[in-house]
Amino acid sequence: MPVVAEWPGFCPICKQETVFRAEQEWFRDHLLCTRCQNGSIPRERALMVMIDRLAPNWRAARIHESSPATRGVSVVLQNECPNYIPTQFFPDIPPGALHQGVRCENLEQQTFRDNEFDLVVTQDVMEHVFDPAAAYREIYRTLKPGGLHLHTTPIYKQRVETECRAKLAADGQIQHLAEPEYHGNPIDNSGSLVTFHYGYDLHELIAQWTPFSVEIVRFHDRRSGIVAEFSEVLICRK
Repeated sequence: MPVVAEWPGFCPICKQETVFRAEQEWFRDHLLCTRCQNGSIPRERALMVMIDRLAPNWRAARIHESSPATRGVSVVLQNECPNYIPTQFFPDIPPGALHQGVRCENLEQQTFRDNEFDLVVTQDVMEHVFDPAAAYREIYRTLKPGGLHLHTTPIYKQRVETECRAKLAADGQIQHLAEPEYHGNPIDNSGSLVTFHYGYDLHELIAQWTPFSVEIVRFHDRRSGIVAEFSEVLICRK
């Protein structure tokens, strides 16, 4: 496949001089660092920039990541932070139990104690939860005072208000409010249903749901290979 774009830079994830290269025009998923193990994509590099900037002692922190990836930030945290706890949601596994070596946690109803973590990380997770208000409240509860929730989720430029695309009915069945849309899921080949398209009101919604102070950082950073749609990083401070 021909190369669409290519330029030199420095990768915030592998911490090496590198070449960023894309073989497709959708840079968000295809502008890769050629030095990173399994590659890395712009939103992952943006998140790593903010972790290094706002939590420079993260290697000594207690970190929870919900639904980690198999590359990028997740691999760095797994390898370099002794108190990193990754979790996945397995519907048929009791909350808090281990499944194939991974702790089962529902982000909306967690079993962690209050004030347990210095940092919570989620990467493109919040657009798949049915009750984001509950998820943000739980993250707030489990963070220590002064703790951070650093995360990515797509924010649609054309949307002033957030759109709910699917919800759970009283009987637990999924009610689709828009054409079903699925994103990749590392533990489920059928993918993850998109429940929300977030708009420019997301920071206001988070502040309504929780006492978080909220900031959104947007990037266009060629040197770090952060050139793409949906590369925002949300910063929630407790």
